[in-house]
Amino acid sequence: MVMLPLKIIFLLAIFGGLTFPHTSSSATTSAGGDDATVCIIGSGIGGSSVAHFLRQYTTSHHPKILIFERHAIVGGRMATVTIGGDAFEAGASILHPKNYHASNYTNLLNLTGKRPSSSDSSISLGIWDGNGFVVKTLNVNSNWGIVNKIVSFFNGIYLFMRYGFSLVKMEGFVDETVNKFLKYYEGVETRPVFESVEEMLKWAGLFNLTGKSLKEELVDGVKLAPLLIKELVTVITRINYGQSVNISGLAGAVSLAGSGGGLWAVEGGNWQMAAGLINSSDVELYLHEEIDSISYLGEYYELNSTKGNSYSCEVAVVATPLDESSIQFSPPVSVPVRQLQHTHATFVRGLVNPVYFGLKAVSEIPELVATIEDPRLPFTSISILKCYNETDMTYKIFSRQAMTDALLDSIFSVRKETVRINWGAYPHYKAPERFAPFILDGKHLYYVNAFENAASTMETSAVAAENIARLILSRFFGKDSSCPSDLKRTSCSSAEALHSDM
Repeated sequence: MVMLPLKIIFLLAIFGGLTFPHTSSSATTSAGGDDATVCIIGSGIGGSSVAHFLRQYTTSHHPKILIFERHAIVGGRMATVTIGGDAFEAGASILHPKNYHASNYTNLLNLTGKRPSSSDSSISLGIWDGNGFVVKTLNVNSNWGIVNKIVSFFNGIYLFMRYGFSLVKMEGFVDETVNKFLKYYEGVETRPVFESVEEMLKWAGLFNLTGKSLKEELVDGVKLAPLLIKELVTVITRINYGQSVNISGLAGAVSLAGSGGGLWAVEGGNWQMAAGLINSSDVELYLHEEIDSISYLGEYYELNSTKGNSYSCEVAVVATPLDESSIQFSPPVSVPVRQLQHTHATFVRGLVNPVYFGLKAVSEIPELVATIEDPRLPFTSISILKCYNETDMTYKIFSRQAMTDALLDSIFSVRKETVRINWGAYPHYKAPERFAPFILDGKHLYYVNAFENAASTMETSAVAAENIARLILSRFFGKDSSCPSDLKRTSCSSAEALHSDM
């Protein structure tokens, strides 16, 4: 059965944050052993996951863990935005049903998982080429679940008639990639600790996908119809990674995973996972504390902040992208040069002007307007977040460049409120990918975000963080990462045991 590609609406990136009280302003520690200090730079899902797994995987060591966040809120590249009195998430937070770390976090922290409502499956999709809608599904907004199911069924038939069995091939390609990724949830008794991204990807059978573009893989390997690649696949990669089908193959496959069903999120915002992990991991949190230098002084690292504070630690973990970071390292470290892909998220409360799309009424505009790859098009997608009434709605726009007031005024007939966010959201993918090392200096300076050049999601950050935690335990403490018996049914067991219905 073909998973309807309309589900891509749920992969619109969204972020959130939580404010914590500031703790102390400085920290020192004695060297070595159980009194060692681990410093983590970044409070997003990567940094919070490192702290979580360091605590969960051992009872014989209890290092002091310090987390530094340059902003006033935790979450890193996660933040909420309020418009029209309603809070919306502004980045990437829809989760796949096989994102087992996120599922485990949700259960562990007593959070509530939510799935899209039945009406969401019938959300109308329009693919805009600048002149008209080359694809436009049925737009029926009903409170009756059976009606929505019928609409979804006919939309699926419409898409199948347009793209044919290429939809089935695309689903098979995604399933094959996801099944390989599941190896990262195998028990620690059989799963190695990886000292490099390349080693980690080769072990799961995913490395080859980083050596070619998604387009090359889909044309030469999967043999998808060109029309499907030009339209639907392009829409998915543009929405999820702000890039074309020329992105590297593994990132593209991860992006396409959102075309299936069963997607979910955390009720109240996925930011609660990072916040909850920090709260439950017995860490000292330093907000408004930007680290601008890391120096190795023989037996420990000295971290200096822009406030003039110094911190000493035996282990240092960088859990934030170094691409646009101003952190100075002594001795210097070497990482491949890469660019971040900036995605501009613009939130507007008002009303879209149907004339802009050559239509006569607002009701004719699809709830998700996506675009093909064309440099003339000023936005990636426009989607409805909330409909207050027929003349008052909140929209989210993704674009590669900032949306000017003049452009917004041409798209919207009414614009009551506008909020803009510029995200350095993920790497700019280009095959063959080159990877930064997990171990930046050959000692105990670690880099979680090295894995992002394979694919950038909350779950891949958690997977990389779990490996970093195991690296620290094995290399610094000289211990295998193993779980206490009361934890073996969660993160230490198989993927099947990790999964639970939301």
